[in-house]
Order: sequence, then structure tokens, then C-alpha cells
Amino acid sequence: MRESAVQRHDRLLTLVREQGTARVTELADRLGVSPVTVRRDVETLTRKGLVDRAHGSVSWPRPRTAGAAGVGTAPVFGLLAPSATYYFADVIHGAHEAAARAGARLILRISDYRPEEDRARAEGLLAAGAEGLLIAPGWRGRADQAEHGDWIGELPVPAVLLERSVDPGSPLAGLDRVCSDHAHGVLLALRHLTGQGHAAPLLVARADSPTALAVRAGYDQALRALGLERPHPVIDAPADRDPAGFERGVQSLWTAVTSGRATAALVHNDVDAIQLVQRLAELGVRVPGDLAVVAYDDEVAALADTPLTAVAPPKREVGRLAAELLLERWGRSVRGRPADRAAGGAEPAARRHLALLPRLRVRASCGAAAPELLEEGRAQG
Repeated sequence: MRESAVQRHDRLLTLVREQGTARVTELADRLGVSPVTVRRDVETLTRKGLVDRAHGSVSWPRPRTAGAAGVGTAPVFGLLAPSATYYFADVIHGAHEAAARAGARLILRISDYRPEEDRARAEGLLAAGAEGLLIAPGWRGRADQAEHGDWIGELPVPAVLLERSVDPGSPLAGLDRVCSDHAHGVLLALRHLTGQGHAAPLLVARADSPTALAVRAGYDQALRALGLERPHPVIDAPADRDPAGFERGVQSLWTAVTSGRATAALVHNDVDAIQLVQRLAELGVRVPGDLAVVAYDDEVAALADTPLTAVAPPKREVGRLAAELLLERWGRSVRGRPADRAAGGAEPAARRHLALLPRLRVRASCGAAAPELLEEGRAQG
């Protein structure tokens, strides 16, 4: 299966980060693409501030020293993310914009979804001068939090969790965090589909990321809220990492549609949804004629042959609000008023768990007459 630009960007960033500096020709050889493609990718990543480009080479951005003009008095924050592309690109942009407005500098480190390396990455940010951290751990499954997460609660600087919920009773439960309410997003999708006359929609979702697991949990909650029975086991069809598993998922969904047991499906994520729709078309299943589809993420859903209705988590707002919250915590610490200590007899500032509501962007894949944006409080039919 052909590699997407998002996947290629992640591989390029990993190579540059590991080597520090690499020539375009070397990257083209390592990635198995043409130098023209690499130059185009580098231009995109340079505009996003993720790499530095000069004279045929690409470098990982280096933190400025305290003596650099205008930097000595500005706070420096670190952001640890599992990826700099696809979903997390907007989260990073939102955090960067908020930090820049406040005159702060943001340093980025990428974990590539390797939770065992998160701590070392965070220590690298601290060594580079970070006075506060925004952290989206590279957890992939349920066990990663317990195995690779406790260190976050021991950090010597203020920290805010990004797009990550934690288990009740976890040492991280008392940390500030900002995330999307994925259960609400799933409910919006199912309510819209059932409002159009469909029976309980099927769920197609992988199980290798916190968002995917949250979508799976939200699916069961939404079914209960709507008084529906689960119509079919969740279908796992990861197009990028398991082609055989993807094909099994396609066949399972094809059987459910052609037997009349399913007329609607929610698919996480956009890329899987687009490839799923393409494969179903080869098997004679039409979207939306035979199957109404809602994608989850809304990164590239609108670019499908039949534009996909999609749940859109507020990714940029998550990054912005998390950075603003970190700025507030940092400000208290430098004024001698840490958030966990009373100031002059005043109550300590309460920690915050902010859950932002996704939106539903309605497009052609559900048979909608015209595009519209659905949110809480609006009619869902």
C-alpha cells in the first residue's frame, strides 16, 4: 500500500532528528523517493518550523542560547508530542501561537509513539532550558500509562498533559490537562446517523492510540445513551500497519452491508476511512448509497472522492489552551506563588481538567443535501 505524505513526513523528521543534519540527496535515498519530493516535503516542514533548511541540507532546529537577542528574559517551554504531523500538527500550531503571543519560546521534541523514550525526551527539553512542559505521551495501549507515565508527576517544572486522559487514582490524576471529549464526538456522529433513519451504526476503529481507545469507549457510551444495542463487534482495519488485517476488516464490513445488517459506520481515522471507502467501492458498495460513513479526526476527510462527514476534535484549541494554562502556572512559580502553595493565606489555585467538545462537519458521505456544522445544542436530525 502506498505510503502517505503524513507517514513520509514522520519518517523524514525522525531521520533528521536522529542525525541532526542530513543532505537532501541522502534523505531521498533513505526514504526511497526522489530529491524533488524531499525538497517539497522539506519546504512544508520548514514553513511549520519543524526543520531548518540551508544549502541542500536539512537540520533539526536547535534551541537558542540565553544570550541570543531578545531571548534572555523570555520563558522557554518544551512540548513533547508523539508526532509533528497529522492530528498533532494542529495541536502544536495552537500551542506555538499562544506561546508566541505571550513572548515565550516553544521547543519541540517528538517521541514517535515510543513511550519508553518519553522521559529521555523530556529530560532533553529540560536540559535545553525549558521552564515548563506540555506533554502528550507516546502511549499506544492501556498498559503504557502505568509503565511509562509516573515520571511526569515528578517533574521539577510545571507540566500540562495534552490530549491524554489518565486512570482514576493514577499519580497523574492531579495534573492539569487539556483534551478533546471524544465520547461527545462519537455521540454527535451516532446521533446524526440515527437521526437520518439508520439503525445502530457499526464502528471501525484501530486500538493502537489513546484517541482510538477513547473512540471505542465513547462508542459504547453513545450506544447506551441512545438506547441501542451494539450491532456488530468493533472492526479493526488498520490500513497502514496490517494490510491483511485491513482486508479482513473490509470483508467484515462488506458482509454486514450486503446482508442488510448495516447501513452506516463510524470510522477512525480519516486515512483508514478513505482507504476503506475506496476498497468497498471496488467490491460494489457505494457511499453513501449503500453505506453512510462518518470519519473521525477531520484532517483529510474533505479531500475524499466523496467528501466524508467527519468528527473534528478542536485540536488547535487544545494546544492553545494548554499553553495558556502552562503560562499561568509558570507565572505563579516565578512570582514565588506556586500553584500548590497558598500565597498570603489565599487558597491554592485549583488544578484543571479541560475537556473541549468536538464538532461534526456534515458532508456528502452521509447523503446530506448541503454541508453544515453540527455542535451541541443544535438539531441533529
